[in-house]
Amino acid sequence: MKAQRLRFRYGLAAEACNLSQRELVTAWQDACAAAGLNVARSEGKRPSMMLSIAAPLPQGVTSTCELIDIFLADAVAARDASARIAPHLPTGIELLSVDEVGIHAPSVQSQVRYAEYELRAEGIDSAAVRQAICAMLEARNMPSEYRREKKIREYDIRALIIDLKLLADSEGCAVVVMRLRAEPERTARADLVASALNLSDDRQIQRTQLVLEEVPSVLSAYRRIGERDED
Repeated sequence: MKAQRLRFRYGLAAEACNLSQRELVTAWQDACAAAGLNVARSEGKRPSMMLSIAAPLPQGVTSTCELIDIFLADAVAARDASARIAPHLPTGIELLSVDEVGIHAPSVQSQVRYAEYELRAEGIDSAAVRQAICAMLEARNMPSEYRREKKIREYDIRALIIDLKLLADSEGCAVVVMRLRAEPERTARADLVASALNLSDDRQIQRTQLVLEEVPSVLSAYRRIGERDED
């Protein structure tokens, strides 16, 4: 039984950026249990806690904007839930804010439209980076491959790139801002875009923004009325 849905915004520092998606979910599950929150569970033979992370983050990438929705079986004050969970999260995961979301609102995964990243790389020729960015943005398509274990996925990386900018460079440090698609089945990995730009492995990537599809206020009000009628 779902009584409440809370959306937490959190950051991932270097100490936690190598957690896998599964490890990250487990960390949140453990924190909720330790905090004494009654998380709603799915139905079926193997009920599990109802938590949903907005968008996968490549390992090794830090972030200041991650989102996770948690459904509770017993409603609590949003700030109280945040204060109770925070001490039980692993080092490197920092809670930044929490909001209550309508139970029947679209899933957070389905609402993500694009993500922004900031990449910093030392010892880079800024002119070469600028040339690579221009060539990528001018290209109509860029066939690419993504290898994971024995699986190879072919895709057009250009179709997943919204914009690339070289914001600043000083003392051999290049700063590239990437705006990439992050829709279901149409998601660009920032690390693969960096590789396509011929940027070395000696780089730091941070996700700075996740942009969600805005739900019209009239529709949001309609959903809230529907939820009250069901109670």
